[in-house]
Amino acid sequence: MADFQSPLSFPLAIALLCVSSFGCICAHRVGFTVDLIHRDSPLSPFYNSEETDLQRINNALRRSISRVHHFDPAAAASVSPKAAESDVTSNRGEYLMSLSVGTPPFKIMGIADTGSDLIWTQCKPCQRCYKQVDPLFDPKSSKTYRDFSCDARKCRLLEQSSCSGNICQYQYSYGDQSYTMGNVASDTITLDSTAGSPVSFPKTVIGCGHENGGTFSEKGSGIVGLGAGPLSLVSQMGSSVGGKFSYCLVPFSSRAGNSSKLNFGGSAVVSGPGVQSTPLLSSKTMSTFYVLTLEAMSVGNERIKFGGSSSGTGEGNIIIDSGTTLTIVPEDFFSDFSSAVGNQVHGQRAEDPSGSLSVCYSATSDLKVPAITAHFTGADVKLKSVNTFIQVSDDVVCLAFVPTASGISIYGNVAQMNFLVGYNIQGKSLSFQANRLHQKVIR
Repeated sequence: MADFQSPLSFPLAIALLCVSSFGCICAHRVGFTVDLIHRDSPLSPFYNSEETDLQRINNALRRSISRVHHFDPAAAASVSPKAAESDVTSNRGEYLMSLSVGTPPFKIMGIADTGSDLIWTQCKPCQRCYKQVDPLFDPKSSKTYRDFSCDARKCRLLEQSSCSGNICQYQYSYGDQSYTMGNVASDTITLDSTAGSPVSFPKTVIGCGHENGGTFSEKGSGIVGLGAGPLSLVSQMGSSVGGKFSYCLVPFSSRAGNSSKLNFGGSAVVSGPGVQSTPLLSSKTMSTFYVLTLEAMSVGNERIKFGGSSSGTGEGNIIIDSGTTLTIVPEDFFSDFSSAVGNQVHGQRAEDPSGSLSVCYSATSDLKVPAITAHFTGADVKLKSVNTFIQVSDDVVCLAFVPTASGISIYGNVAQMNFLVGYNIQGKSLSFQANRLHQKVIR
C-alpha cells in the first residue's frame, strides 16, 4: 500500500508538459528549445483567474471524457462540417505552443495535439470562422506561402482532401462537431528558441483554414499536430529530429506559471537505470495515433488481463495521448480493475460531486491505495498514487480511470505524470523512465 499524497500536490488536470526531442538540427545536431504552456497555466491565454484549481480539474475531466470521440473515426466521419458552432473551450488539446507562419514570421498560438497531424490556422479571407481575438494570418502577406495543386503529392497524403479550381483543399471533422476546412499549402514555420536564434523549417505543409467552427476558444488560432502521421510537425521535421521526442508531465506546482519546454535537437535520450521500453505500433486505419499493447494491469499482487484493440485491426490495444487527462478502458476491464482496486484500498467510499468518476474515496491523511503496475509488452510501469487517483473536490479523490463502450482505449496523462516518456518513431519503440532520474528535466 502507498500513502495517498496531499490532494493539491498533484492536480494532473493542470499539469505541465515538458518535451525533449533529439536528432540533428542542420548538420551539427544543434538543439533548440521552445516554450510549451499548459492551457490552465497563468501564462496561457485560456487561463481564467476566477476558477479554482479544482474547477480546472473538473473541466479537464469533462474534456477528457469528450476527447474519446476525437479518436473514433466513425464518430468523426459522421459529423457534418456545417454543424453548429460555439465559442467554448477546445477539448482536443491540453497544451499550447507559440510558433510563427510565413515570411515575415506571423506569430500564432496553437493547441499542441499529439492526437492529430495537420498544422492549421485560421486564414484570411475567413468565410465562416469562429471568433478569434488575435489577427488572422493573411497568406497574401507571406513571401513564402504556396497553395498546392490537386495533383501534388502532398495533397494525396491527406485522407480528406478535395479539389477546387485546381487548388488542393482539406476537410477535417471531429467527433465533438468541430471542423476545419481550407487550402493545403506550404510555408515557413519558425519556432522561437529559449537558448538562441529562432529556428525555421521552410516548405512545411500547413492547412490555411477558411471555414472553421465548433468547440474552439476565441483565444486560440488553430492546432499544431504532433501525431504519427506524415503531415505532423514532428514528421515534417524528419531527419532534423530523427523521429524522436520525449516529454515529462509534471504537477502544476508554481503559481508563477512557469512554462514547460519543448526541446528539439540532441538532449532527450531516454536511457540509464530504470528505463522500460515497449514497441510503438502503427495502425493502417489509425495512422495518426501512437498505439501500444497493454497486456495487463496489476493491483497489488492481482493481475487483470487487458484485451481488445484500439486500432480495429489487432495492432495494439491502447492509444497513448498527452492530451487526455484520464485513462479510458473497456467496460469489462474496468469492472474487474475497479473491483480489485476497491478490495485493496483502505479508506471510506465517497461520491464524485460532478458525477464524472465512479470509484471515489474521502481524501483523508490515512487513505491508503494499492500499488498499481501497467504491464505493456516488454515494459512494467510501476505507477504511484499520483498516476492512479485524482483530486476532484476538497475532500474527495477518485480513481483516474473511466470505462467506455466505444472500443477506443486511451492511456491518459495522469498515468504518465512524473515519467520521462520517449518516442522513437523510426525505431518503433516507446520508453518510460521514472522522474527521480530526471530532476533537471521536470523541475
